[in-house]
Amino acid sequence: MPQFRPQDFLDILIMSILIYQLYSWFRNSRALQALTGLMVITAIYFVTRQAGLHMTSWILQQLGTVLIVLIVVVFQNEIRQALYRFSRVRELAGGADKPLCSSASLIAQIAFELAEERCGALIIFERKDLLDEHIRNGIDIDSLVSPALVRSIFMDKTPLHDGAMLIRNGRIAQASCHLPLSDDHNLPQHLGTRHRAALGLSECSDALVVVVSEERGEVSLAVENRFLPMENAQQLKAHLEELLTFSDLKNDNPLPGRIFRNLPVKAAIVIAVSVIWLLFSLRQGEVAIIPVPLTFHGLPEGMSLTRVSPDEVTVRLRSNSGLAPSPRQLDLTADLDLAGIREGNNTLAVSAANVRVPSGMRVVSLEPTSVKVVIRAVPAARKPQQR
Repeated sequence: MPQFRPQDFLDILIMSILIYQLYSWFRNSRALQALTGLMVITAIYFVTRQAGLHMTSWILQQLGTVLIVLIVVVFQNEIRQALYRFSRVRELAGGADKPLCSSASLIAQIAFELAEERCGALIIFERKDLLDEHIRNGIDIDSLVSPALVRSIFMDKTPLHDGAMLIRNGRIAQASCHLPLSDDHNLPQHLGTRHRAALGLSECSDALVVVVSEERGEVSLAVENRFLPMENAQQLKAHLEELLTFSDLKNDNPLPGRIFRNLPVKAAIVIAVSVIWLLFSLRQGEVAIIPVPLTFHGLPEGMSLTRVSPDEVTVRLRSNSGLAPSPRQLDLTADLDLAGIREGNNTLAVSAANVRVPSGMRVVSLEPTSVKVVIRAVPAARKPQQR
């Protein structure tokens, strides 16, 4: 059994937190579905490899390489978004809240007024994710939210009515924005381009999109790759205020509450990471034979080291697990203490204790086990004679 160190516990904890963050960000996106499929193929590959099914494991290995490249190409926006989210480290610990958007109540009222008039609308609330790379052809406005302005934007046959309106930091930032369309084939047939665009943006970001149906006079909220039907303005206002304040990260939410929320998912991730760690740790580590140069310290004052034979030893190293780095990548030295050495020829013993190796490595053997050093006294400098 592998030895469990405190560093291993921290290793499992950090990896579990990172995986859960990725899951919480992309749990309803196509990227997570593709990643799940890749993990299934990887699991089948390891099973077939251990079972000795060489042809199947070889084909799956080649297929996995191609799929990784395809995922990087197809989901580059999602990968870029994940890197951007990881750059905000404070959010991993439950950072400060974003201020409540004061226009939530106003937008909720306007949305249902437009629905009664059968005037279609698409209103985006930007949250944590920047939407610049997902929005195209937007017309900059930068104005306060007002009923007259919103109605004039979405009124039929006006220059800006075709597209979405973006609200950023409580202000109307852009209008007539074009959004990425969802390719979800499970959408009902009665949902048109406006709903498909709202769902497409919610798939690749954490934005909130209010959709007003022109044909049916209905209002819905697209968030996290799903639609929430709204019955009235009060319900829409409540959802917007809750989601725009990020209630799941509020400071008044105690730490135990954040830890035990979604506990089954978190426990499953910790168990999976622990199993992967155990599988890698049970693998026999690499064995390498490398030359290690000799270094010395503690040479008495007035002495000089004039000769060392040999000047290096051959060390055989073994990694304790498959997770440890390759011994060939290490920069090692064998350090010998010369304190108390005498002038002339000396023989010093060399043991594994003289070679400092990182955690997860051990010295199996070394040759030779002794070296010869020659020490000479340094002549004292003569003082100049005074005349």
